[in-house]
Amino acid sequence: MLIFLKKSEISREVMSFYFGSRRGTKPGCIPAFYREVYEKICSPTSGNVEREVFKSLLVKSQLSSSVLSQIWELVDSKTGYLTRSGLYKGLALVAFAQQGKHPSDKLLENSESQELPVPVLGDLSEVTLLAQRLHKGSNPAKLNLTYSDICNLDTIEVNLVPEKKGIFLKHVEYQVTSKRFNSVVYRRYNDFVSLHELLLARFPYRLIPKLPPKKIVGADSQFLEERRRSLLRFLTVIARHPVVSKDHIVQFFFTYTGEETQHKIREVFRRVPDEFATSELSSRAKELVPPETLTEFANSRDQIRVILLGISRLKNIADCLAIRSHSYAVDMAELGTQLSNLASEPHGTTAWATGGSTIWQEMKKGFHIISKEFNLLSTRALQQAVREETRVCERLNLLLDVLVAHRILCERHERGVSADHQRALSTMLSLKKRQMQGVIRGTDSDTVEYLENKMVAQESVIANVELRNCFSLHCLHMETQLVHAHLEILATVLQSLVNVQIRGHSELAEVWKLIEPTIMKCLPEKSTSGSNGIS
Repeated sequence: MLIFLKKSEISREVMSFYFGSRRGTKPGCIPAFYREVYEKICSPTSGNVEREVFKSLLVKSQLSSSVLSQIWELVDSKTGYLTRSGLYKGLALVAFAQQGKHPSDKLLENSESQELPVPVLGDLSEVTLLAQRLHKGSNPAKLNLTYSDICNLDTIEVNLVPEKKGIFLKHVEYQVTSKRFNSVVYRRYNDFVSLHELLLARFPYRLIPKLPPKKIVGADSQFLEERRRSLLRFLTVIARHPVVSKDHIVQFFFTYTGEETQHKIREVFRRVPDEFATSELSSRAKELVPPETLTEFANSRDQIRVILLGISRLKNIADCLAIRSHSYAVDMAELGTQLSNLASEPHGTTAWATGGSTIWQEMKKGFHIISKEFNLLSTRALQQAVREETRVCERLNLLLDVLVAHRILCERHERGVSADHQRALSTMLSLKKRQMQGVIRGTDSDTVEYLENKMVAQESVIANVELRNCFSLHCLHMETQLVHAHLEILATVLQSLVNVQIRGHSELAEVWKLIEPTIMKCLPEKSTSGSNGIS
């Protein structure tokens, strides 16, 4: 659908940007898509589009960097933002460039009376999320993300690929799919190990979930499935992390299609410094840590520890529900099998044995029909177990992974920068003590100068460690907010639990209702007379 705008409906700025300043010029047709994009990414207060948002939009066009630079030069107003008309101009230039045309103002002038082309930009959810974050405010000490926002960052799939035989042992491959990168790659377990180690080195102050264990010998199908699910959760947390997901290491893992991923990713990123060394917030770390941070950190850590314990117990209960559904499925299948065996027992029945009664023959016919219904019960129960595992247990596992990662992060902070800070202060105290002792004893000037130089160097070390400690506390603050955003998972789990149980019991009840008339019809009438008790 296209929206045709009269000249009176278009601002003078739009006219000058798109169609020149000549009077009487008929404006081109503005596609509805242009307005849809504008409504998604414009500021609700100023109506402008932030430069960072527009540049993120340009990347979605998949044009070369040189072409994108040309487009940016043509639309850049040098104000840090674009107006509505500037955005429309940019969208038109992108569309022309995708058609193979060189972007220029001349293209727009020649399109005064023509329909403007629509650019191909793919999924804009990430750009929209960025715009929303910027509009909510630029306070670096607030996450400003809901769990829904986090989920919109990416959707990951990890599937097992049929086993391949190596020279000595079989190895397992995983097909990894990312919606954000529109990529499908194949990875082995050791590739995940390399990614995990690099992320820990790059982001020591962020939530990095644990990897599942490696089992070299005797990896059965159940172990492989559990590990696949664990790897999926690991990548999901990484791909949806508002900071970690933007790193080149993550992009490389999801997009590299060459050989030997585990070695290549180490080779490319082994010298990359940690986040503190590259973050723009490092120099402002002390400003970002309010005085009450240590107290708040201790309280929130205790709270999350209690939540972790509670979620772990809920997970155990959910596991029991799924196990019971599996057992129920097995029992119903076995019941159907035994009835089928009775229906097909090979021995003929003679009048000598029955005294002329045909009850057993009639019952055998009923057993044959009923056994199929019990197999259907087994199938329904198995489906119920799968729903309980995927919609309840796995979501709780994801939340547990986040909570455990937070606990490990707290421990890493205390063992790392916090301990480094204490050691640096202790070293400085030792140097000052030696200096005072030297003054009292009348130590020579060279020794005093040496101690003074060491103290100056140590002061620099302390300043750097203090700044790093503050940066770590700031990251802990943000990661704690991220944990609380993930707690919404529990609400979705409870809702899923209710829906799964309603559906499961309804499906089982329907099958039982099918069995009842079959029994009444196929079994002898007299056999139902004692249905209310033992006779």
